[in-house]
Amino acid sequence: MAENHFLDITTQVCPLTFVKARLALERLAGGSMLEIRLNTGEPLENLPRSIAALGYRVVSLMAEPEGNGVHRLVVAKD
Repeated sequence: MAENHFLDITTQVCPLTFVKARLALERLAGGSMLEIRLNTGEPLENLPRSIAALGYRVVSLMAEPEGNGVHRLVVAKD
């Protein structure tokens, strides 16, 4: 059964944002999804591209409605 997981990396800076996201994705079972909360700037520019390059599927990327510069990236491990 697929599971949904959550990771908040808003307190981290690059390259730690990528490292934490990659480790979390590697631990997921196939068919699971990971929602990553990340900041505007380097994490937003680099993380979706880097995750896709590793073979994970970027499902969505949306800004939080509060307008706080934080985004939600949903990634699937197929």
